[in-house]
Amino acid sequence: MSKTKMVVVAVMSLAFAQSALAKTYKYVYPVACGDVWGAVKDTLSNKVNYANVKVDESKMAAAYAPKHSVHFDVSGVLLQRTNHVTLVPKGTGCQMQVVSNYSGWGHEDQGDFKKRVDDAMTKGKAAPPAAAEAAAPEK
Repeated sequence: MSKTKMVVVAVMSLAFAQSALAKTYKYVYPVACGDVWGAVKDTLSNKVNYANVKVDESKMAAAYAPKHSVHFDVSGVLLQRTNHVTLVPKGTGCQMQVVSNYSGWGHEDQGDFKKRVDDAMTKGKAAPPAAAEAAAPEK
């Protein structure tokens, strides 16, 4: 097998393996999803932290690429993928589901995103961050 073919196979293997590593993190807020959605959009509008943002208003969902100031290894660059957030009504509250495919040294993509959403909600006085409950990540 030529070196080019081996590199292509290796990169494709990493891409397929990466989707198996994605986790869904779920956080429940005691307010309506419309209130949380405003904080999510505010958070994603920060061009310093996020790029390639694609928003689906009707589904209260978005895809985005977290920006990192530095990657410490080549695998970090190769494994960086688009993250997703979806809001799901739960009774009178709202569940924020964050699918994070990669976190590297010095940052935690899903945790950083949640903290920024909580901060945006505090600024907008939608719900205090302490009222949000975190669930364990699912595979």
